Amino acid sequence: MSIPLQGYPLAAAVSPRLQVAESTGSTNADLLKAAAASPEQWPHLSVVLTTDQRAGRGRLDRTWTAPPGTGLAVSVLVRVEGIPTRSRGWIPLIAGAAMTRAVIEQLRGTGHSASLKWPNDVLLDGGKLCGILAEVVPGHPEAVVIGAGVNTLMTRADLPVDTATSFAAAGLDVDEDRLLADYLVALDAQLAALALARGDAAAAGILGEIEALCSTVGSDVVVSLPDGARLHGRAQRIDPEGRLVVVAGDTETSVSAGDVVHVR
Repeated sequence: MSIPLQGYPLAAAVSPRLQVAESTGSTNADLLKAAAASPEQWPHLSVVLTTDQRAGRGRLDRTWTAPPGTGLAVSVLVRVEGIPTRSRGWIPLIAGAAMTRAVIEQLRGTGHSASLKWPNDVLLDGGKLCGILAEVVPGHPEAVVIGAGVNTLMTRADLPVDTATSFAAAGLDVDEDRLLADYLVALDAQLAALALARGDAAAAGILGEIEALCSTVGSDVVVSLPDGARLHGRAQRIDPEGRLVVVAGDTETSVSAGDVVHVR
């Protein structure tokens, strides 16, 4: 998948600045550096994207690489001064939900399904299609860069783990421009709703929407916690802080960070 000759007109109609890199180490690193150095040049919903990212980064300092042209790496700068600091933990969950909605639009009529895996992985037919990483711009706490890596043309042989998937591996075509435009529109709308509700995700309808999209809720899970412990139980709900509530016997545990495995 090379960069389309026609560019990304639908996405460019949503974003005030859309910059395409032929190749880069990390779109998140590029946008963080640029926005810190010249904040006035990077307004809300500015985008840096590539189909050839050489040093992608994920949660928990993980890195990955993919063959050139087999994935879409996109980083979006959002300005969140209207969202109270206490509620900004919702930003990566909102991004995951926005990408899930965009993927669902690509799947209409295909018989395939997409869902959100808490906190912000996007699943296609149960396999990981996309990961999300949100980072605050250095020196600018009210600016956040949200990176998303979408597996597009990756073959099954190229997939890093057997729990991952891609549009191509599922036998699907993808309209990257429409996917990106739908993602940006949904992301902007949900951030605006959270700001309007003064950070109350339930009042904004965000909590309910994320729970509806989230296949983790209602599943038996194993959560690897940051301290090395493992929590086994059923994911019951998402709480008002965006934490996953896991029930084991008579005990409820609210998880704010951890790797979740759905137990089949």
